[in-house]
Amino acid sequence: MAVSPARRAAYEVLLRVFEQEAYADRVFRTAANGLDERERAFAQRLAYGSVQRVRTLDHAIETLGKRPVRKLDPPVRAALRLGAYQLAYTDTAPHAAANESVELVRRARLERAVPFTNAVMRRLAQGIHPLLDSLPEGPLKESYPDWISETFTRDLGPQAAIALMRAMNEPLETVVRLVRGDAPGEPTDIPGAYRVQRVDDLAVADGRIWPQSRGSQLAGLVVGSHDGDRVLDLCAAPGGKTSQLRGAVTAVEIDPNRSSELRANLAALGVTNVTVVEADGRALPPELDGFDRALVDAPCSGLGVLAQRPDLRWRASPLPELQLALLRAAAERVKPGGTVVYSVCTINAEENEAIVDASGLEAVPLGGEWPQFAHPRRPEFLLTLPHVHGTSGFFVGRLRV
Repeated sequence: MAVSPARRAAYEVLLRVFEQEAYADRVFRTAANGLDERERAFAQRLAYGSVQRVRTLDHAIETLGKRPVRKLDPPVRAALRLGAYQLAYTDTAPHAAANESVELVRRARLERAVPFTNAVMRRLAQGIHPLLDSLPEGPLKESYPDWISETFTRDLGPQAAIALMRAMNEPLETVVRLVRGDAPGEPTDIPGAYRVQRVDDLAVADGRIWPQSRGSQLAGLVVGSHDGDRVLDLCAAPGGKTSQLRGAVTAVEIDPNRSSELRANLAALGVTNVTVVEADGRALPPELDGFDRALVDAPCSGLGVLAQRPDLRWRASPLPELQLALLRAAAERVKPGGTVVYSVCTINAEENEAIVDASGLEAVPLGGEWPQFAHPRRPEFLLTLPHVHGTSGFFVGRLRV
């Protein structure tokens, strides 16, 4: 029996992510090469969904298969996870899910494991829905590490935490920023941001649009830079927010590969007001001083973009020490009376308002400018929430030096 190209691609993603610690999006680009648009969409749903839901899937496999997942051969583990996902979360016919999972194991030359795989798939077909329906609301049912669920519950409350986890298990809206030309889709509440059915790759290549969530675009807009300003942008790659900034922009990126990517993206977008500097944002060259404004889009746990990055929930970790060091470093290079925008794509008070409080900088209230995104507890800041706003989760604060 043949394995469909979409399932084969999804299986490759599962193997590489969990057995080789590869990144799902990078593996998928290679695994899905040559698929048509329909196959590619199905493969992505299977791959990303299986990676996101792996905790729940493993619970079902262990409960119904009666064998620890960690003791299975990697190809068997990946094939069962893929089959279980199809049974639990898609309308795939049970026999199709079972047959192709068995065939994947057979093609991995594990003939001895074929009867076990077949038996577990039959048990899953009969029992996975009752099992999942019986699970209490929480991180096992929604497939998150306990610490992420506890963070969301602490910062948002139990009901909102469940709603947030559910929202980030589903695709969010697709939004692009208009760089030049005609409106590419439906206008949104963010100037220049348009909701589209799919990203037009040709328009991206031509520099007419840039894929960028409303939450991300909001952070760039809050900087409020104008022609004539000198603007410092730390941790600038890949350049979406950088390309929103006006004035003379110095974009700092520590990684040479990401610096190259940043330069290429800015060139594709026709941006000419940015100078890229390869440096550690915590130890800037002395000549980088006297800026009017700064943007610190700091590395973070990424708990606001788990819908877009399916494997991130399994590798995420907070980075408060780095974030505070970057914010302080940027503030030292801004003129007195200037402003620093601190933004992170996470929903975690320890990486958000706690960093601003520790910096000692004065918050310039933003809730009045953007009331729909006002932070629920600290309205001087902004917080976009996937389950409320339909976009990626971003914290944004504007601070006076």
